Amino acid sequence: MDSTKTTKIKTGSLVLMIFSAIFGFSNSLTAYYQMGYASIIWYVITAIAFFLPSALIFAEYGAAFKGVKGGIFSWLEASTNEKTAFVGTFIWLAAWVVWLVSSTQFFLVSVSTAVFGKDTTQSWHFLGLSATHLLGVLEVVFLVVVTFCAARGVDKIAFVSNIGGIFTLAIAVGFTVVSLFVFIMQGGHLAEPVTAQTLTQSPNPAFQTPIAVLSFIVYALFAYGGLETSSGVIDSVDKPEKTYPRALIMAMIVMTALYVFNIFMCGVAVNWNAKLGSKNVNLANVEYVLINNLGIVTGRDLGLSHSSCIMLGTIFSRCAGIADVLAGISAAFLMVYSPVKSFIEGSDASLMPASLTKLNKHGMPERPMWAQAIIVSVVILFISFGGSAASQFYTILMDMMNVSSSVPYLFLIGAFPFFKMKKDLDRPFVFITGQKRSGRSPLLFG
Repeated sequence: MDSTKTTKIKTGSLVLMIFSAIFGFSNSLTAYYQMGYASIIWYVITAIAFFLPSALIFAEYGAAFKGVKGGIFSWLEASTNEKTAFVGTFIWLAAWVVWLVSSTQFFLVSVSTAVFGKDTTQSWHFLGLSATHLLGVLEVVFLVVVTFCAARGVDKIAFVSNIGGIFTLAIAVGFTVVSLFVFIMQGGHLAEPVTAQTLTQSPNPAFQTPIAVLSFIVYALFAYGGLETSSGVIDSVDKPEKTYPRALIMAMIVMTALYVFNIFMCGVAVNWNAKLGSKNVNLANVEYVLINNLGIVTGRDLGLSHSSCIMLGTIFSRCAGIADVLAGISAAFLMVYSPVKSFIEGSDASLMPASLTKLNKHGMPERPMWAQAIIVSVVILFISFGGSAASQFYTILMDMMNVSSSVPYLFLIGAFPFFKMKKDLDRPFVFITGQKRSGRSPLLFG
């Protein structure tokens, strides 16, 4: 049987894959915690000034290089040279390796919330292992399972991404619908009033200086990061010259709208000073604090008893936890595959051992994926069993990831003028004109 017939990714699946890899429902809630309504303007600005042009540029790359297997490596190599492609893709791969380390930790918090209605990970213990040690072991187990399943084929990744994307979208839409219900039940009253001050100034004392606001802008940019990861599956996309640009634009529009609207919806049920100014609220649990509070307020508006309101808040938290678990699995499936695949299949085979470039029977770079899993597992166990010094090392790694994750964008945007100067490319989709081009007219939704 021709396996390519079973692994072609359609527009809807690709949109969900991009959505689940990039969109983080918790980003909206975290933004509200950090900047309140004032975060909206920065999300809009970063979407217009960064996300939109990046998506369109990547759409041009993807449409022109629709048959390549090396993802952004092939994009950079065809536009500039192999050395630039190798450096840019290697930094990109390293950033996502660190992301895998951090994502496994947040995943277990989501599992705990889904099961118990709150984060209980710090009280977990088994066979004499402390909570920190046990979490490290469980993170490695999770990574091993994901790598094993992802190595079974692109169709498995697409299937899991569909589920994760649907639940990610569902929790965002559900939060919006329930918040609108509370808004109507309260006669249009907002727990956090909309004023000129709340729209421009953060209620959080930690985000009221220019430097702090600048740091938030970097965070907003990171909320849109990961768009380039979809390049690793473009050779498995059905009619990529049309499907890829279309999916990028659709995902971008939906994502930006949901980010902005969900930030506003946070103020329907939560007054920042009353609920989020407590020392018990932090970046790790603010999503579940807000979701839990929304459930309590919903129950109160429905006339339920106090105990029933508390129960409804717990149910809401568990639903959010389940959605985060599925979204986390979906993102992990794509991330253990796409960066490695782009780097391995895009690089000159002579630069690497033959064992690393060999694909398994499912057409997957299984050995490099397992090598990545081993590296990430070693880092996780070092952090878990290494004490305070290891924790400081982890903090440094996270800071490095936040910076290095933007490097591929710099490389791809920097290479774009050279890409535009190429004369021998068929360009089914064109974002920036200004030169004669071969091939068909710029068709996006036709």
